[in-house]
Amino acid sequence: MRELVFALEYEPGCNRVADALAEHPDARVRSLSLHATADRLWRVDHATGSPAALDALESAFTDGDYYADCLASDDCGATQTTRVLDRTADTLILYSDWERTPRCASVPHIARAHLGEGVLFETRHEGRHYTWRLIHSGAGDVGAFFDDVRAAVGDCARTELLRTATATPDDSAGGRRGDAAELAPEQEAALRAAVEHGYYESPRAIDAGELAEHLDVPRSTLTYRLRRAEAKVITERFADEGLTSPTMGSR
Repeated sequence: MRELVFALEYEPGCNRVADALAEHPDARVRSLSLHATADRLWRVDHATGSPAALDALESAFTDGDYYADCLASDDCGATQTTRVLDRTADTLILYSDWERTPRCASVPHIARAHLGEGVLFETRHEGRHYTWRLIHSGAGDVGAFFDDVRAAVGDCARTELLRTATATPDDSAGGRRGDAAELAPEQEAALRAAVEHGYYESPRAIDAGELAEHLDVPRSTLTYRLRRAEAKVITERFADEGLTSPTMGSR
């Protein structure tokens, strides 16, 4: 089995969920369950944030111009239903049922075409970054998969490979991740630059905006990479004590 982790970084106006999360930086959305057949997709998502953030996310998911994970740039004619399963002051759980059309494209359906039918999916959405984690057999064509994803998102999103590795038995079961501190090259570079330029000193010798300019990346991209790198390193530090993250925060 192989593990594949990548992120889509959406441009403003291209994805309503990304826009809502960008307006509410403390909000998060992660998948609890995601299943796809040749022509349908079902998923349950868990969102956290302020009441205003949850209002914006609920609207983004339930309004007619957002189809569950469809990468089409305009109305593709798909049928989608999203229902609120539960909501509290800081939590929102949504169920989505999507029936696609021939014009639709999505990460799960592109994965089925190139990586086979037995792919497991896990997602996490923070700001404009939509991170996908796939467990697949390893027999498919990852290059063709990425080519089709990039073609589908076009200019709306940038694709960033975060990790590809052999999956351990615990990976597919939601247990402890293997090689938690093995960073993607972009995360390694961001973390190294942050240390070298005094980002972690007190007081800081450089702020996030200045460090992002030094690395020639958007500030949101830098902070996203640092969060992922920090989570990996911290998770590995306490792994022997049985402390693990219940979400994708360790990647």
